Amino acid sequence: MKLKKFKFKKVKSTNNTAIRIIKESNYNLGMVIAEIQTNGRGQYGRKWISSKGNLFVSFFNELNKKNLSINTITKINSLLVKKLLSVFTRKKIIFKKPNDLLIDKKKISGILQEIIFFNKKKFLITGIGINIIKNPYIKNYPSTNLQEVTKKSISKSNVENKLKQLFEKNLPKLLKY
Repeated sequence: MKLKKFKFKKVKSTNNTAIRIIKESNYNLGMVIAEIQTNGRGQYGRKWISSKGNLFVSFFNELNKKNLSINTITKINSLLVKKLLSVFTRKKIIFKKPNDLLIDKKKISGILQEIIFFNKKKFLITGIGINIIKNPYIKNYPSTNLQEVTKKSISKSNVENKLKQLFEKNLPKLLKY
């Protein structure tokens, strides 16, 4: 299953942009990528601190199955991001509920999932942030980035392409779940 890629220099939020694309086009499936997010969103209305050079992406797809819980989807998507990160490091990657991935007890990635209804259809938007070259300072919540963990230069486009491939390969399984 091929995802249509929508690339932007600057957006307020990749999730918001995905929602706008759903409402303004006939696309039921896609991937939104931005170099900069000015108002990235995290869980519980928190702000996602978006440093240039890190990955900000949102996948969107129509959900045909009405009984798929957001908790199940979160587990599946967390496993996909964990699989992606494990390509770059052998360090242990921990899932911390509700939506964070940690390496060495430091946040490296967060996932924000939303379900919307539009034109009698149900859509899932999965926003993923991965700290590649820089990590934000968050009081009482240590964070890290891929380059710090691996001690190597990491290509953002390489991470982006590998994540796209993982979602393209696994999305049909999720939709059949």
